[in-house]
Amino acid sequence: MGSAVGVRTDYSAGELRRLARASKDVRQSSRLLSIAAVLDGMKRAEAAKIGGMDRQTLRDWVHRFNENGPEGLVDQWSSGPPSRLSPEQQAELVRIVETGPDLAVDGVVRWRLIDLQGVIEERFGVNYDTRYVGKLLDKLGFSHVSARPRHPAQDAHVVEEFKKTGHAR
Repeated sequence: MGSAVGVRTDYSAGELRRLARASKDVRQSSRLLSIAAVLDGMKRAEAAKIGGMDRQTLRDWVHRFNENGPEGLVDQWSSGPPSRLSPEQQAELVRIVETGPDLAVDGVVRWRLIDLQGVIEERFGVNYDTRYVGKLLDKLGFSHVSARPRHPAQDAHVVEEFKKTGHAR
């Protein structure tokens, strides 16, 4: 059976509890309290329960604490992979969506996700799943609600006349 990982001793249990009280991060506070309990001589399994974790997880946090101090106990979230479209390409995609499709060129009267997927692949050489195209549009400030499509041969005068009288001439 292996031996317990030693905890750095430049912080006392009291100092760790004081840091836990002052911290705005609840998770960091619970981790600090668990490590303070270890410094007080509590068994590792019991100290881990104080922080709502198991003994192995406490061991991992002790390693981070030994390397980086109390700041190492804060969660470090990744922003994810960088976008495969450059900011210029994203701006062009916004322009394409706002302009809308041209029936003669694009063959559709309104954009669907699968249509935009094809446009992105054709113009930018990036192949996205249709589901991600929806997420990308949401990130660019578009909503899933679309305007009702307008027939290309629609006569604006007839539409206005119908609105006034309730029937077509």
